[in-house]
Amino acid sequence: MLKNEKVLVVASKIIFGKEHWQGLKKDNLDYYLDLIKKNFQFKLRSKVENDPSWQQIIPYIIFNFQDKYFLYRYLEKASEDRLKKDYHLGVAGHINPVDIKDGKGILETAAMREWQEEIEYKGNLFEKKLIGVLNDERRMVEQVHLGLIYLFRGDSPEIAVREKDVLEGRLVGSKEVAKYVGDISNWAQIVYKEYLTII
Repeated sequence: MLKNEKVLVVASKIIFGKEHWQGLKKDNLDYYLDLIKKNFQFKLRSKVENDPSWQQIIPYIIFNFQDKYFLYRYLEKASEDRLKKDYHLGVAGHINPVDIKDGKGILETAAMREWQEEIEYKGNLFEKKLIGVLNDERRMVEQVHLGLIYLFRGDSPEIAVREKDVLEGRLVGSKEVAKYVGDISNWAQIVYKEYLTII
């Protein structure tokens, strides 16, 4: 975590003012996008990392090629101890002030920046869509983060993580995903059970 990193947050009372839910919300997505865009602030990550009164908004990008999905996990050298060992279905990261671009949506800009920073992809993305807003209150690390779950579809299996010293990734057939994420307690499990198993 960068000491002075500022991250995009929205007050939890605003996010959950209309409805409080656990899991992947797949309806009224435009309402929540609008809510975030009209009410976001930037705060020091160190000040909100353990404060559930603020939701840190996290783009979380699932990659799909034909019947396969991209999984990755942090290696021992990674700095984020809370997320090590578990497999993840989404390429994810915080939204920062650098993501404010004239004429472009900050949420979509942040998602693409994160994708380009984390992933080396040699194909073309022919579909990018928001599939849900994820709230998970089972552990503290998730309680302070709200996921914007995107699905990116590509025309090539040529995908790899950039930081090979701290991450490893692989494409896995849709029927095999459960073997990696079915019994863990992170967002990948929720996305798998509440989205991938029913599409």
